[in-house]
Amino acid sequence: MSQIETDIKDALARLALPDGGDLISRDMIRALSVDDNSVRFVIEAPSPAIAQQMEPLRQAAEAAVAAVVGKRSVAAALTAHGPAPAKPAPPSLKIGGHPKPQEGGPAPVSGVDRILAIGSGKGGVGKSTVSSNLAVALAKQGRRVGLLDADIYGPSQPRMMGVNKRPASPDGKTIIPLKAHGVTMMSIGLMMDPDKAIVWRGPMLMGALQQMLGQVEWGELDVLIVDLPPGTGDVQLTLCQKSQVTGAIVVSTPQDVALLDARKALDMFGTLKTPVLGLIENMSMFKCPDCGSEHAIFGQGGVAAEAERLNVPLLGALPIDLDTRLAGDGGTPIAAGDGDMAQAYAKLAKGLIEGGMA
Repeated sequence: MSQIETDIKDALARLALPDGGDLISRDMIRALSVDDNSVRFVIEAPSPAIAQQMEPLRQAAEAAVAAVVGKRSVAAALTAHGPAPAKPAPPSLKIGGHPKPQEGGPAPVSGVDRILAIGSGKGGVGKSTVSSNLAVALAKQGRRVGLLDADIYGPSQPRMMGVNKRPASPDGKTIIPLKAHGVTMMSIGLMMDPDKAIVWRGPMLMGALQQMLGQVEWGELDVLIVDLPPGTGDVQLTLCQKSQVTGAIVVSTPQDVALLDARKALDMFGTLKTPVLGLIENMSMFKCPDCGSEHAIFGQGGVAAEAERLNVPLLGALPIDLDTRLAGDGGTPIAAGDGDMAQAYAKLAKGLIEGGMA
């Protein structure tokens, strides 16, 4: 510090403040500038209200400094700490609640050409695995694909697709979906604490599904795949009654117990006048990685027989496969790769495209 700056600060330190201290001890001097012709500095008040009362002090500070700097001009300015600007609260996007009234019949989802519902009569048949891999396989073949995880009580698509970021909402109404493996996706699991149970009654489920269909900015999609929860409940009813669903695909394992429930899902879609586009037999066999022999752990041919009975296509038969499970747990669906299972899903996707279903 130069001698002239020391003299200036000594002069300012002699100006006592009404509530104690002085301009220097209270650290109120800012931007002190000294050259051959002038001295400039700023007095920073604690608040705008106090600054309005400090004009006499500002004048006294100029006079005190002028007395020690010779012929240099002196200019002091007053400023003040303002209250920190309040940050706007992030938009609050509440998921759930009663569905909004909807005039007329089933409505399209803006920008979406086709909606495919993937259903099953019971849990544990691999419906969500089929949904995620089918979505990725379709995207790999150039389709614009969305994936909606409508299994609200047990959302698994965030884990299977490898995403855990909360979707943005710029206005508290619009939901910006996430993208993974070429697929635009949305899941209630992205909006909730993953360790907390969703304990909702039917109307809240219906409201949440309505939001995820109508408030998500899906963009332009060739097909939106909806991974439904097991069973024949409120979510299925809401989807088929409120949205223009192109058709449903039912996933089942071959054994009789699974087919009993698959028939209920098929009957539900018939009751709701939603076309069943075909069946997929999952876990159709197990191929031993050591000896290469095949084992029909859950029986054989049950889904094919059911498809023939109903006169609907059997779209594919997928084996039970360890790598498929590991890929799903790891967040990169097996269809994203190039192995045998990826080719199986690619064949399934190609069939849907050629059939005009996707």
